[in-house]
Amino acid sequence: MANNTKKSIKEISPIDVYKLLPKTNCGECGEANCMAFATKLVNGEYTIPDCPPLATEKYATLLYDLGELLAPPVKAVRIGTGEHTILIGGKHVLYRHDFTYHNPTPVIIDIDDSMEKEDILKRIEAIEGFTYQYIGRDLRLDGVAIRSVTGDPDAFRETVKTAAGATTYPLILCSLDPAVMEAGLAEAADRRPLIYSATEENWQAMADLALGYDAPLVASAPGDIALLRSLAKTLIACGITDLVLDPGTFTDVGFAQTIYTFTRLRRAACIARDELAGFPLLGTPIAAWTGDELAKEAVQWKETYMAAMLISRYADLLIMHSMEAWNILPQLIWRFNIYTDPRKPVSVDAGVRSFGNPDKNSPLLITTNYALTFFTVEADIKSAHLDCHLIVVDTSGISVESAVAGRYLTSDVMAEALKTYEAEALVDHHTLIIPGLAARLSGETEEVSGWRVMVGPKDSSGLKRFIEEYWPPKDDE
Repeated sequence: MANNTKKSIKEISPIDVYKLLPKTNCGECGEANCMAFATKLVNGEYTIPDCPPLATEKYATLLYDLGELLAPPVKAVRIGTGEHTILIGGKHVLYRHDFTYHNPTPVIIDIDDSMEKEDILKRIEAIEGFTYQYIGRDLRLDGVAIRSVTGDPDAFRETVKTAAGATTYPLILCSLDPAVMEAGLAEAADRRPLIYSATEENWQAMADLALGYDAPLVASAPGDIALLRSLAKTLIACGITDLVLDPGTFTDVGFAQTIYTFTRLRRAACIARDELAGFPLLGTPIAAWTGDELAKEAVQWKETYMAAMLISRYADLLIMHSMEAWNILPQLIWRFNIYTDPRKPVSVDAGVRSFGNPDKNSPLLITTNYALTFFTVEADIKSAHLDCHLIVVDTSGISVESAVAGRYLTSDVMAEALKTYEAEALVDHHTLIIPGLAARLSGETEEVSGWRVMVGPKDSSGLKRFIEEYWPPKDDE
């Protein structure tokens, strides 16, 4: 596979980036100067649009040159328009600990042109309405894949028309027949749908449609990397710039080969700098439904684990069929965790939160600002209908047990938090409830702060019972 001398993101110096910045030190990015921004841009903590001056005409040349310098080996491709536009690809490295992954893998749910209009509308409503709050973030589905199963251009056109009128989510149009595809594109011309797909047999007609409608295109050669690269080369020569690769998703025994193929392509792009492999990869765990399984639940399980493994192994876009929560949530949560910055624990702002209708005699609790800790405690407080105040301490996004062990949460830190957040103005008593996992700090915290310390449960699910049994303190002074 071809090699390229272009530098990887890990080899680019902040000085190289600084030379292509406006050097105004305007602070609009939130940093004190352009050098600080350059350093964080190379580290993946910022992206180019985070520098507002670069978007002006004055710095158009710098913007182009900077884009070339920082261009990832896996091209970013835009699907859709408006607020729900999705960007796929844009990867720099194989492993997230080398450089933070950007552009989380969209999970797209299918409909087909054999469905009744009422059923299409209900399914789209369910797709848009699917949401789950996970440590303060709303996890959602990302788009609709419209499959032609009838082979009838008119049926496909009507289905695309119905879907386009019912949702602003991005669309993927799925047919190997150029006539069917053109009928669908005519109803979604302004939506920039992804065309699925160009093959060895139909590539010329599909390329013409992609160019005519300014739409991204999938090149598909299941199980044949050499053919896939050849298709990519041919389509690029035709003028296609927004390309997605479909190396094939096979079920059962073939799934191991699927994972191997995805990995090989991504290694070729990121390590060998193979430009023909440097496009987003499409995974289709929906293929589980084409197998010989008779039991619906068995097929759903297969689709679910296939999707999770494809997210782990470089799929930049997924098409799925199952919509039960137990099928979808593992993908959305796993995606969220993979696409967070591994150098920065997910955290919340420090400060005081009040729940229910607390008064001067209500309990005062304390915890860390690790997002999973905070939202778990918050959920348990709310489910128990407790009226209380909660001090959230900045521990750099580290959980209670780790913060205690690493000295991010100490008696001095808690004493200082009581002063900083004016705890004496919140309550009339001088009693603080600390997490059970911080029990060893209780005595020292009392000495340093002058407050009485009660050791709460190790798990916040026990707060309701703890408060019922021990609050108010019987010997509180």
